[in-house]
Amino acid sequence: MPARTSAERGREVRQRLLDTAATLIPELGWSAVSTRALAERADVTPGLIHYHFPSVQALLREAALRVMGEVVSATSLAFTSADDLDAGLDLMLGALDSYPGEDATSLLFTETCLAATRDPELRAELSTLVAGFREDLTTWLASHGQDHPGDTAAVLAATIDGLMLHRVLGVELTSAAAATVLRGLVAPTPLSTRTASRRDPSKRGAPRKSTTKKGVAKGRTS
Repeated sequence: MPARTSAERGREVRQRLLDTAATLIPELGWSAVSTRALAERADVTPGLIHYHFPSVQALLREAALRVMGEVVSATSLAFTSADDLDAGLDLMLGALDSYPGEDATSLLFTETCLAATRDPELRAELSTLVAGFREDLTTWLASHGQDHPGDTAAVLAATIDGLMLHRVLGVELTSAAAATVLRGLVAPTPLSTRTASRRDPSKRGAPRKSTTKKGVAKGRTS
């Protein structure tokens, strides 16, 4: 086997550091991951960390966002492959069952969101990731006839984040229970209901009658 080049060794060390950071974030907590802890766990010298990354914070950001991006992509793939809204919702929530709350990925999500409140750069990158997920949701909902796809996508994405957070806190909330409520959120308004709303002024609020002309008419009569 030919000897690895220095570039290949560098890529291997960089990847090892990212993997190590993704392991230590949920294990120690974001703020407790130090240069020393990373170097010891990855079996590298501390200098190599700062050779490959501008700072420990930059390493943690890249490691966390990589993991979160993979989860978001897998969740997006789950619902976009569905034939209808109900099936997509089931697949999306089913994907979340892989993260019961005490697992490393759930803890990494929580630590990253907390760190984002103190790190503007992380917050901006995390917001971009969430915006992309919401855009995918919006497109999918619109393609299946949802009446308010943008607003619904925003609420649905926030609900998914909330489910993960509640599970970390130990609050029992199954996907089946959540699905029962969320079906009403994503379901399109039946055509008969929309038609009735257009025909019945009470559904929209009947316009107020003006008394101006009557007043003028009375004045002229008198």
